[in-house]
Amino acid sequence: MAKNTVLNRLARPVLRLARRLSNETGKTKHVYGECLYATRKTWSHPRRVIYKAEGVRQEGKDPKDNPRFVITHLGQTPQRIYERVYCQRGDLENRIKELHQGMEIGRTSCSSFWANPFRVLMTAAAYLLMQELRLPAARTDCRRAQVWMLRERLLMLGARVVGSVRRVVIHLSVSFPFLNTFRQVALALGARAG
Repeated sequence: MAKNTVLNRLARPVLRLARRLSNETGKTKHVYGECLYATRKTWSHPRRVIYKAEGVRQEGKDPKDNPRFVITHLGQTPQRIYERVYCQRGDLENRIKELHQGMEIGRTSCSSFWANPFRVLMTAAAYLLMQELRLPAARTDCRRAQVWMLRERLLMLGARVVGSVRRVVIHLSVSFPFLNTFRQVALALGARAG
């Protein structure tokens, strides 16, 4: 929910505490709280609002207050609701954005009716494969990489591939900047070093 003067006033004591903790430690600090709130005209009854009061510290910048408000009917603690429910929703929205921007799932420019749903299906299948690639990459420097970065660093490679009846050997350049990451991911997916 967007902040307003009433919510800011209700969160002020907790915001002061977050600012004080941030000043003492020199780091960003979060303090959670809750209140009942109702708009005067549009809500029939007060609703539970949880808030995260944050004293933000960034290197080279002045400290800043950052209150955030979430309306909920859930019964858990404010911290749990904010971190485990609200922030997870944001992560899901990032995955949807990846589908649109990184995988171009909305690209349905085929002239045939059945070609467009098939194209969406193939894009969704490719995205699932990228998620499987993301799991072993979580222990590398690609742990926060989005789909386009995984594609650039681990799939779009210049390599010499030698295949035989029993195995496929991928020869990468020693100057490949993501060689260690590629090796870790390949070994985690079942490849054998040779």
